[in-house]
Amino acid sequence: MINVDHPTSLLQVRGLTKSFAGVQALKGVDLDVVPGEVHCVLGQNGAGKSTLIKTLSGVNQPDEGEILWRGEPVTISDPIAALGMGIATMYQELDVVDGLTVAENIFLGHEYARAGVTDRRTTNRRAREIMTRLGHGDIPPNREVGHLSAANKQIVSMARALSHDTRLIIMDEPSAVLDAEEVKNLFRVVRELTADGIAVIYISHRLEEIRQIGDRITVIKDGRSMANNLPVADTPTQELIRLMTGRTVENVFPPATPVAPDAPVMLSVEGLGVRGLFENIDFEVRAGEIVGLAGLVGSGRSEIIETIYGARKATSGTVTVEGKALPPGSVIAGVGSGMGLSPEERKSQGLILDQPVYRNVTLASFARWAKFGFLNERAEKAVSLTELEALELRPADPIRPARTLSGGNQQKILLARWLVHGTRVLLLDEPTRGVDVGARAEIYALIRKLAAAGTAVVVISSEIEEVLGLSDRVLVIAEGRLLHTTNASDIDEHGVLDLVMKGSAA
Repeated sequence: MINVDHPTSLLQVRGLTKSFAGVQALKGVDLDVVPGEVHCVLGQNGAGKSTLIKTLSGVNQPDEGEILWRGEPVTISDPIAALGMGIATMYQELDVVDGLTVAENIFLGHEYARAGVTDRRTTNRRAREIMTRLGHGDIPPNREVGHLSAANKQIVSMARALSHDTRLIIMDEPSAVLDAEEVKNLFRVVRELTADGIAVIYISHRLEEIRQIGDRITVIKDGRSMANNLPVADTPTQELIRLMTGRTVENVFPPATPVAPDAPVMLSVEGLGVRGLFENIDFEVRAGEIVGLAGLVGSGRSEIIETIYGARKATSGTVTVEGKALPPGSVIAGVGSGMGLSPEERKSQGLILDQPVYRNVTLASFARWAKFGFLNERAEKAVSLTELEALELRPADPIRPARTLSGGNQQKILLARWLVHGTRVLLLDEPTRGVDVGARAEIYALIRKLAAAGTAVVVISSEIEEVLGLSDRVLVIAEGRLLHTTNASDIDEHGVLDLVMKGSAA
């Protein structure tokens, strides 16, 4: 809870505005953060949260408005200036350097050195101390970060923030790559930080997390502050959703269309395995059916669908699409069979961020738009615009760089790609990661609409509620093994977790 020994504000933001190429991202944002509190900032994708973060971190300079630090007006000229003031930022997109060690990443830019030479002994010792504080002292400081899991890379990013004399840590979707136990550890660390008087700005689309860790809430919509300093304990969830979206969101998961018992099998997986990762995976998906894979981070879920898609080469078993067996380890064969994948890391693995939206949409279907080795850009833009309007992309601008869109809209680009391609088997890995509550409802409806049209869908999500709410059938995975298959209506979240825990302990 808020440290009442510090009644004055640490950070105050007044009337902040910021425009990019004539588009106003912030239209007057106010924020008030006191020492020792977890201040949650909520808003839909595109509301202005990222622009606010980058402005407080010194990446952007505001057009108008005022920032006060410990009661004094300040100009945060660049990220180094922000760190010097005591403001550290953990971005949603991992900002570690894979080729450097854990210790080198933690002290990047402020290394321990003697006579211009890095003092590795001191660096490693201090890195181990910080990692131990975060509950991950078992990660060697000399381990190359590129060999770590996404969750452990997030821990290294947090350790870097703590390596400075930090008074305010901005955490952007810090739990996005963490499983349930790792989230508990994250919350433990956050509470220790606030007990020391450090303030945390916490950004998450998971409202249940806000309830567990937050003290006060500021809601941003369309670049404006809709509400400031709301007490977490006294503000109903529906009120938060109304402030974020301008409407209430009921029945988030749309009703399922019953799958015909004689619907053709679109995807068949038999005895699939990759040595050292998973083994003996068997299931099938019929036309119009959604099958969910439930399990903890690291259970092998993502590796399974990557192998089905051909991005990994199976060492055993077969994958069959509409009766045709696919050669192992061939993405070309997977896509050619009518299969599409929306990967877990959509920005690094699914999109070409600096290319326009239309080029990302047509990426899997270039042959359709090419003649004599040249792409017909007019046709690409036209077909992309049709799909983007159908998916309610906002704004439906096919020439805009993919990088400039919100997480929810980037996910829609991937769905549009596979719609244009005519995909009949769709693999979705964390389809709503980093997506706000309003856009989530839209994506859920799109997935259900695709299934109703006959697409076979496989869904992975770290949120068990999401797997159960979307799926017709659920496969429970633990440590690379298929533990249980059941109708989604016949199991609840506690049942899944019980199976996972027992399977992980076996």
